[in-house]
Amino acid sequence: MVRIQAMVAEDEQLAREELIYLLKKESDVTICPSAETGEQLVELYAEYEPDVIFLDVQMPGLTGVEAAGQIAELAYHQVPLFVFTTAYDDYALDAFELEAVDYLLKPYEDSRFQKAMKRIRKQLTQTGGTEKDNLTLPQHESPASKLLIDDGERMIVLQPDSIYYAVPSKRMLEIHTKDEVIESRMTLQELEDKLHGLPFFRTHRSYLVNLNHIREITPWFNGAYNVTLKDKQHTTLPVSRSASKVLLDTFKN
Repeated sequence: MVRIQAMVAEDEQLAREELIYLLKKESDVTICPSAETGEQLVELYAEYEPDVIFLDVQMPGLTGVEAAGQIAELAYHQVPLFVFTTAYDDYALDAFELEAVDYLLKPYEDSRFQKAMKRIRKQLTQTGGTEKDNLTLPQHESPASKLLIDDGERMIVLQPDSIYYAVPSKRMLEIHTKDEVIESRMTLQELEDKLHGLPFFRTHRSYLVNLNHIREITPWFNGAYNVTLKDKQHTTLPVSRSASKVLLDTFKN
């Protein structure tokens, strides 16, 4: 089951507790510590890197919209999904200017909350789920010797070891090899399944990396790391805080 890390930012205690109550009823949701101000939200985001943030449009100090803007700039990794909460329907326009996945009106209706959760799950599925689902070492069992990749116009035969990394981009999956970038409509999870048994690792929910092509691993921020690949560009990719320990242990063993 995909685990969703959710954070709530709400200065009104009753509204905050109501939203947390709704989230606790979802079997696939893990709730991070909540924030009562925009400034606190930015700090907690940097520490916990949630997959989705439910945030009030109007909060003391930084507004929800301003805090979301700062988080979008801060996020070196995947920008979290935003669900704005408000008592006023007019604020929905501000939410969608920041490409929020949804907005909820107070008081919350369970049916409307469920609709928002459905959108969240769909969005996370399209980007390959969350990195917490992929924190195991590669199992070297019955590996595929060749891949057949459909790019929409042709079927490409690909040697798995030629893949450096893969990342979702604009509803397509970019598969980066030594000589080219191949686009496919498959999801990152589907590619990972095809590569089962080979040394590929999800360093982040949006990145699948060939361990054999990692040149170096360097600390970045707040327990997260970066990996630099052996390609000509020395591409640098993020390693989430939750995936870092597993990745480092992989090379120690």
